[in-house]
Amino acid sequence: MIEAADGREALSKLTGQKVHLIISDVNMPNMDGITLVKELKKQATYRFTPIMMLTTETQPEKKQAAREAGAKAWLVKPFQPPALLDAVSKLVLP
Repeated sequence: MIEAADGREALSKLTGQKVHLIISDVNMPNMDGITLVKELKKQATYRFTPIMMLTTETQPEKKQAAREAGAKAWLVKPFQPPALLDAVSKLVLP
């Protein structure tokens, strides 16, 4: 597992290694989650890696922006663990 405090740190830690799923918040210091998604999708290594946004945001505009950037799922906090497990299973299991 790779952990980062914000989008900038995540980019510096994701250096080409294979990951099966990226989970990011929308609101982070230094680089927000939507910008992180855009930056990751520019990299061949992560172009097809599923990304889930886990956030307190509920605005349809932010959800649409994340989708357009390349995020595949959106889960609003607080959430129930089965909801997270269900979303993860849809993204990483065949």
